[in-house]
Amino acid sequence: MKTSKNLPLAGLGAVFCLPWAVLAQTIPSGPAIDAEVGKIMNRTHAKGMAVAVIDHGKVGYVQAYGIRNPKGDPLAPDTVMYGASLTKTVFAYTVMELVDQGKLNLDTPLKDDLDRPLPSYGPDPVFPDKYGPYKDLADDPRWERITPRMCLTHSTGFSNFWFIEPDQKLHIHFDPGTHFSYSGEGLILLQFVIEHGRKAQGLGLDVGDFAKASFDRLGMTRTSLTWHNGQDPNVADGWNDQGQPQPHENRSKVRVAGSMNTTISDFSKFTAALVSGNGLSRASFAEMAKPQLHITVAHQFPLFQPDLPASEQRKDLYAGLGVVVFDGPQGHGFFKGGHDGQTANTMVCLKPSQRCVVILSNDVRSEAGFAELVGYILGDTGVPYDWEYGDHAGKS
Repeated sequence: MKTSKNLPLAGLGAVFCLPWAVLAQTIPSGPAIDAEVGKIMNRTHAKGMAVAVIDHGKVGYVQAYGIRNPKGDPLAPDTVMYGASLTKTVFAYTVMELVDQGKLNLDTPLKDDLDRPLPSYGPDPVFPDKYGPYKDLADDPRWERITPRMCLTHSTGFSNFWFIEPDQKLHIHFDPGTHFSYSGEGLILLQFVIEHGRKAQGLGLDVGDFAKASFDRLGMTRTSLTWHNGQDPNVADGWNDQGQPQPHENRSKVRVAGSMNTTISDFSKFTAALVSGNGLSRASFAEMAKPQLHITVAHQFPLFQPDLPASEQRKDLYAGLGVVVFDGPQGHGFFKGGHDGQTANTMVCLKPSQRCVVILSNDVRSEAGFAELVGYILGDTGVPYDWEYGDHAGKS
């Protein structure tokens, strides 16, 4: 079963006399994309997928396929789906709005945005596990070096989350700013500073409310950084790699590492805004998508890997702000994924052509077909999926 929202595809294949355009392919028609998705769903046994295509910074095609729950209700373009780590990119965009407003500086240590030392703050009174246990940093002064840029480039030195540490304490594993190691905890720290920072400089903001203003501006009426089951019946359950259905989860508190719920229709609007720099100053958009920190490890996971020999490192692979950036046959690009046991998401954008593909899936098995589908739609982009997934694509 398939439901769709068809938007004009005119001009998607236009090629201009620019260096990148020599290698830009004609984007396939809507029916051709539908057929390719069908092949991938059959091969991976995925129950549901949703796809959006952006070209020249405009949404060109949005389509949903399959089912959203074990009852067989159709997955639709306006079905609420779990955004997972795509939340991180939305948060980075939000941070850059604050930079544009003069409320944050990417390179000012976070300690200067707080009224007192970070380790002196206790748990949130409503959601005790909303932030990290910052008291654990009392004997490690390296926290004082951490900046917003380090949080957004996964270089704080934190593990992905404090609660996966063997002793369930927050640790800094390397000098901040010196290495890439994926860390949701770093973004959570920046969220904490925005929400508890000095009101005199315009901080002390609710990140969920601040992000909602951007969602409203972009017409993202079904996107939120929280979710309460029962608030909307048109929501997607998921399937794990064993084909077992999993219920849609509550997200009662804003966690910028991965609490967003969205729809393919909504997230296509965000992606179009992002790739065209809509809502950001030219300087802030350039910061998000430029190479910030060289990534020298073989794969995104596991954490704290040793560097590859220099000859084996991908020279163009860098952390951007809330994204990973790369250079390929069609020029500079950036991408971000989202994943849990039953969710598989990806966003791939090419800056010169302002072309992107977004895939949201409520079945993790579909992830094994992402590289094929992105390549089918955009052509050879050079997106480093091997670095992101290794041999884990499509696995819970």
